[in-house]
Amino acid sequence: MSGTSAPTASPPALETITLAGGCFWCTEAVFSELRGVRSVLPGYSGGSVKDPSYEQVCTGRTGHAESVQIEFDPREVSLHDLLVIFFTTHDPTTRDRQGADVGTQYRSGVFYRNSEQKATTEAVISEIEREKVYRHPVVTEVTLFASFFPAEEYHRRYFERNPERGYCQMIIAPKVAKFRKQYSARLRTG
Repeated sequence: MSGTSAPTASPPALETITLAGGCFWCTEAVFSELRGVRSVLPGYSGGSVKDPSYEQVCTGRTGHAESVQIEFDPREVSLHDLLVIFFTTHDPTTRDRQGADVGTQYRSGVFYRNSEQKATTEAVISEIEREKVYRHPVVTEVTLFASFFPAEEYHRRYFERNPERGYCQMIIAPKVAKFRKQYSARLRTG
């Protein structure tokens, strides 16, 4: 068999899902540390304006939610586990708000790309409600993905680049610390 080489297996495809969990700075900070996540990009989903600015989204009139687009390796973190982490690191029971952030742009949402992602999302919501993780029902919007517009550059890796800012110290840092404690076995190493 001189001159032939064994076929190489192509690596499994990465998956992408878009999640809205209130402030995208918080959501990005959490998922950036999760093993199996290849990239987390903050941006805007679920609205009617093409390529909106942060200022437009903040008015609440574009219909967009602050979101993160997550690319992950399902061999390292399943969609199910990723969604469990999502639903337990923000409050999915408050409509159009997360803490002091109020408006449709802060709603909880999952923007699925196929029927499998939709079914997994619905199954995780059912598990959370069955286990009574929260006192109130989950109000997370489960919507077919239509578009994602990346946020402006200054929003990217915001917590990592601005740890001294008040919002980062008071809101994001405690959320990340809780995530690290609760999911320490799932954190990236090195």
